[in-house]
Amino acid sequence: MANLNKVMLIGNLTRDPELRYTPSGKAVADISLAINRVWVNDAGQKQEDTTFVDVTLWGRQAELAQQYLTKGRGAYIEGRLQMDTWDDKETGKKRSKLKVVGDSLQFLPDGRAGAANGGGAPPQQQRASAPAQRSGPPQGASAAPSDDFQEEDDIPF
Repeated sequence: MANLNKVMLIGNLTRDPELRYTPSGKAVADISLAINRVWVNDAGQKQEDTTFVDVTLWGRQAELAQQYLTKGRGAYIEGRLQMDTWDDKETGKKRSKLKVVGDSLQFLPDGRAGAANGGGAPPQQQRASAPAQRSGPPQGASAAPSDDFQEEDDIPF
């Protein structure tokens, strides 16, 4: 059976990133995102809901997050879910928390007035992704000109 553990989130930081280093010297940053959902209910009234998600970033992405992201700033995160479990020191009970481990981070333009260039990050620093970069045309783009496209008659489904 196939498995998939993939998360894509867009939200605003609820606090400044907290950067620390492991004993081996690898950077790790914890951030928290507020993700808003707006919809209209059956009565036609606007409804809003906010979900708070903790995200852990590693390596260069952690350092870039600490350098360029601040509370209120928007970010796009791709990553995976991870369950953390521990014993509560006060109650002695087992505790658990579902969080996101970020594989890719993209800074989003800052919506606040007076913010220039997406909140201070240089244009070449706007995307802080994992070392393996995708090559080829951007997603959603066709590799061949549209006039070379020929529709097939047999649909395999």
